[in-house]
Amino acid sequence: MPAARFVLHHAPRSRSDRILWLLEEAGAAYEVARHDLEKRTQKAAGYLSVNPFGKVPALIDRGPDGSWQDVAVTESLAICAYVADVLPDARLAPAPDTPARAAYATWMATAASVLEPAFVDLVFPRAEPPPATALGWPSADAAQAALEARLGQARFVAGDDFSAADIMVGGLMQWLVGWGKATPGPNLARYLAEIAARPALARAKAAS
Repeated sequence: MPAARFVLHHAPRSRSDRILWLLEEAGAAYEVARHDLEKRTQKAAGYLSVNPFGKVPALIDRGPDGSWQDVAVTESLAICAYVADVLPDARLAPAPDTPARAAYATWMATAASVLEPAFVDLVFPRAEPPPATALGWPSADAAQAALEARLGQARFVAGDDFSAADIMVGGLMQWLVGWGKATPGPNLARYLAEIAARPALARAKAAS
């Protein structure tokens, strides 16, 4: 039996949970290399050759025929974008020549470069506020308000269809709401309920 195309370096209750969800949504063949963050297995020398920052997730791609060597993608944003593009039949990204691609690209990046740092600032406040021009993201309240407004316009963040951008945005907001760090408005509550019911998410949770 041929090896699975992908190997996911994963630790439960980490950002790699969203990549399990991604791979399940894509219907991809994958294996899981498990890490224990408390035992710091992600800092072992062997893994640092995969991700020199010693973080999960990291995704190894053996290629369509299993012949690729040392192909690794790190950072959840990059992994979500990569898998959506190399597995187009999964329909996890709007086609580049469609209007929905703009919103998709925007919200993929917004999850990582606006929503996440804004909520990190909320959860772990600085001793003194930085200069107003020093940060490239708004407050958590403003970031969530923008998301609430977007979800009042569209079923999913990129439009009518679920995409990898919903794994980035939805996965983050599920975690924040579950942790009590965000209170959803009506549009976000509707959205979170819809993505929570996706069978691929249930499979990912079972696999974690």
